Order: sequence, then structure tokens, then C-alpha cells
Amino acid sequence: MQFSPLTAVKHRVAVGVPLPFNVRNADGTLLLARSQVIESTEQMQSLFERGTLVDVAELRTPSTAIRMAPREALPGLWRQTLDDVANALVNAGADGFLPALDAAAPQISDLVARDPDLAIFQILQEEAGRHARYGANLAMRSAIVCQLVARRLGWGDSDAQRVMKAALTMNISMFELQGQLSEQAEPLTPEQRDAIHAHPEFSVRMLELSGVTDGDWLRAVSHHHAMEGDSGYPRVDSAISDMAQLMHRADIYTAKLSSRRTRDAMAADAAARTMFMSEPGHPMVAALIKEFGAYPPGCFVRLASGETAVVVRRGPTVVTPVVAVLVDAAGRTLAEPLRRDTSQTRYAVTAVVDAKQARALVDQKQLVLLT
Repeated sequence: MQFSPLTAVKHRVAVGVPLPFNVRNADGTLLLARSQVIESTEQMQSLFERGTLVDVAELRTPSTAIRMAPREALPGLWRQTLDDVANALVNAGADGFLPALDAAAPQISDLVARDPDLAIFQILQEEAGRHARYGANLAMRSAIVCQLVARRLGWGDSDAQRVMKAALTMNISMFELQGQLSEQAEPLTPEQRDAIHAHPEFSVRMLELSGVTDGDWLRAVSHHHAMEGDSGYPRVDSAISDMAQLMHRADIYTAKLSSRRTRDAMAADAAARTMFMSEPGHPMVAALIKEFGAYPPGCFVRLASGETAVVVRRGPTVVTPVVAVLVDAAGRTLAEPLRRDTSQTRYAVTAVVDAKQARALVDQKQLVLLT
């Protein structure tokens, strides 16, 4: 390792904001891990005075690290980025929330640009946790959908970044409730129904208190459940922005792909089909379906050979994705995944398989090396 004094990069640390790198003692041993928070000005000054160090390799900007990373490192970067964003989201309202979100969210954009198929894989494979983390995971899935569809629709970088941040924060006031509902078998209580209807405006208030001043961001969060024709909530007199409309549809799509105690996740092909049937002529729905297709990366499929595979990349046609076999026709788990050409009749996709039925462990690092 090559080290740099922390004082040389002190402009990159602040009180109340997660550290962007590990901080080490003068002998190189770990003192503070990446994402830990400096609690006070006194603590920060003490770190400067005691000669603490930072590994030079960690000083690369996240964008540079993502752009230069070998393919096998990308799954790890996704895990770290999603963890950083989730940590920021579940601490909404705390000091340093907005800087933490501003630091972590652009990395999602960089990872999407580096490998869109791997980005889709995160949506299909990321397991939502419980309580606050459940809501944060849903928000991250919606944000990735918004980023991908915005790119397909030809939106500029600034608009794509803005809609992604708005999607991350649209449900920020009800993460705890979303976690509760994911485990609740009983119908909604009147209080829960009221909280759901009020959450857009409560989310806006939380964002304003955290320092968000972007009017387009705030309006999109406020209107992401509003619909044309006075349906949805809250009712609005003005036109609903494209951002809010995209967030609304991303929210619906990712909810279909997410399981709860009372229902399993919908199969990817069924989710696409129901989205199309509900709004057959809507350009955003059309763009979403074109981006994800019937067999998006991350979904499990059965092949004509009887093997069970996971889709790792979109193929030359919507029905010929690139897949990796994880379970053979006899039901035995393979030690190493095998790539199959689904354009060949014997390996054609015959059905989407529920993740529980697939009974296969997914190692993303192995899979990216196949493509």
C-alpha cells in the first residue's frame, strides 16, 4: 500500500458525513472504516493531528474506480454502492443525509452506464430485507429502473440523475411502514391507509428539512402517485411532470417483482405483460418493456433441455437471452455455471421459473466472467 496523510485530503471529510475511505493509524492499522461517521469537529481535528493515513488506491474518485474496474469486480462495487445508498436512505433526517446521498447516488448512474445488464440483474436478484431496509431496497430498485428507462427515452444526464434521486426518496417517509406491511398478513388499518395517502407530502417535508431545494425533484416526489384524470393521490391541478410519471410506473413495476408475506414476487414476463395490458399505448411503459423484455437479466428460466438457468444478459432478440445453467436436467446443482445459446432449439427458453423453484445459489462474480 501507498499512503497519503489524511490532512492532504481533508476537503473530502466532514463532520456527520460517512467517510469515503478507510482511515489508518500511522503504522497502517485500521482506525476508522469506510462509511463510519466523524462525530465532532474535535474528533476530526484529532485525526489530523495524530498523523492518520489513507491508502492512495482508495483516493480514486468512485467514477474512476467504476470505469477502470475489471468486470469481476463489478458485483462487489454494486453491493457496496447499494449498501452506501441504503445507509443514507434509512438515516434520512439525520445530519449529513443529503451529502451522503449526493456522494453515493451518482455511483448508481456510473454502474448503470458501465453495464446496463448487470444493473437489471440487481433489480431481479436483490433480496429485500425487512422493515426500513425493505423500503430502501424497493427505492433503489425503482431508481435503477428510472435511470435505465430515462436513458432509453433519450433524457439528458442531468434529468436522468434528478429522476433517480427523486425515485430514491419518493417513499422516504414510509420506509418503516413498508417494512411492516411486507410482513403483515392482515388488511390495512385506517391509520396505515391514511399514512400511505399522506406519504408523498411527508416525504417532501423531510427532503426540504434535509436541504433539498430542487423544485422539480420535490414536485416529482409530491406527485409520484398522482394520475391524469383526477385519480391517484394527491389530486393536482397542474400537469403531472414526466419525472413523476416515470417514477410512478417504476414503482408499480418493482412492486410486482417484490415479494411480501401475502404474495410471491410476480414472474418477470408476467410483470411486463400486466404493465403493457394496463397502459398499452403509453410511451414510458413501452420503453420500460423494451428495456427489460420478457426475460431480463436476473430472472430464472427453464430450458428445452430441462436445465434451469439464470439470464445474465439480454440477447439479440427478446426471446434469446444469454443464460447460465445452474441446475442440470436431473436437478443437480452445477459446480460451475455453463453458458447456453438459447437461439438453439434444444436450449430454447420454455418458461420463467420462480426463484424458490430454481433452488440455485447465484454467484454474480462467476456469472460476469461468462459474458
